[in-house]
Amino acid sequence: MARYDKYDPKDGGFRAPLAADLDATANTGNGNPIAVGLDVNGRVVAGAGNTGVVGVLVTTKNMRAGDIVDVMTDGEIVEMAGVAAGSVVTAADAGGAVDDVAVGAGRTRLGHTVEATRLVVRVAR
Repeated sequence: MARYDKYDPKDGGFRAPLAADLDATANTGNGNPIAVGLDVNGRVVAGAGNTGVVGVLVTTKNMRAGDIVDVMTDGEIVEMAGVAAGSVVTAADAGGAVDDVAVGAGRTRLGHTVEATRLVVRVAR
């Protein structure tokens, strides 16, 4: 299961409440993080939401709507699955699935991998 490895609490991300219940990362498909955006009320949603993709979220337990979560914009995530080393990692704006599909319409660049299991996150709009 993916997990945060390096996270600077001062500028590596931000905290916001969830808009809806969210299963733990371990329970979502390949266990990878999801790309998230914010809705019109400033709550975290899977995918682009109202703001476009603004960060990446890894959850270690099932979360409920209204719970405060840490959204990573700059840091490293380890124990990724299904991506190759030295790849650009992107996310689908619809739903937030993270993989190494090429950047294009409906996708946002999240960062790159060093090893196949380590994602260097650098989300910028």
